[in-house]
Amino acid sequence: MNGRFKLLVFDWDGTLMDSEARIIACMQEAARDAGLAVPDRQAVRNIIGLGLEEAVRTLFPSHGKLAPTLVERYRFHFLQANTTPSALFAGAAEVLYALAGEGYFMAVATGKGRQGLDMVLKETGLGPLFHATRTADETFSKPNPEMLFQVMNAVGVEAAETLMIGDSEYDLRMASNARVASLAVSYGVHEPERLLRHRPLGCLDDIGELTGWLRRHGGAVSTGCDAVNLHE
Repeated sequence: MNGRFKLLVFDWDGTLMDSEARIIACMQEAARDAGLAVPDRQAVRNIIGLGLEEAVRTLFPSHGKLAPTLVERYRFHFLQANTTPSALFAGAAEVLYALAGEGYFMAVATGKGRQGLDMVLKETGLGPLFHATRTADETFSKPNPEMLFQVMNAVGVEAAETLMIGDSEYDLRMASNARVASLAVSYGVHEPERLLRHRPLGCLDDIGELTGWLRRHGGAVSTGCDAVNLHE
């Protein structure tokens, strides 16, 4: 570890794990179970990163009374019934082990629920690498900054020493709201152009680029950079 950042906070879905197909399938099944029109793939992609309750209320704004049913059915499909495979992005585990070896504190701040996060941490074996984790059913959904505040407090690290890494504008807005620097990844659910509006310090095309990026830029104190300089 060197330079400015001591704590690296990762989003999970779309940043470390390629779970988009499973999330879309489960949300579509939940809609069918509730007797609602099935949202298309792009509509579901747009809400990935929000807490589950916020996601269903955003997708189905005219059916607020069915939100508890949609939440319950989504959890049933995600935790029990759906078999759509989800895997870590290539190189993600290797990057996390390398960063742990360099002495970084690491955490997860995710729109997943606690059951879902614990399940994938166990399946991947990555749980012991993280010093703190927060989920949307334990606190406020992104882009509210409370998840980051709680993680920083748990680890004992200041905002100026923290970097949020994510694939959605909800991640970057949460970081901005917490006055924390952010780093975007371009391979997740939100397009790079959408991410760049929130002025992350960089935008990586592959999670494997993170260790090198930190060695080159981790010591630079900055509040953002021009879009033309963001892709490394």
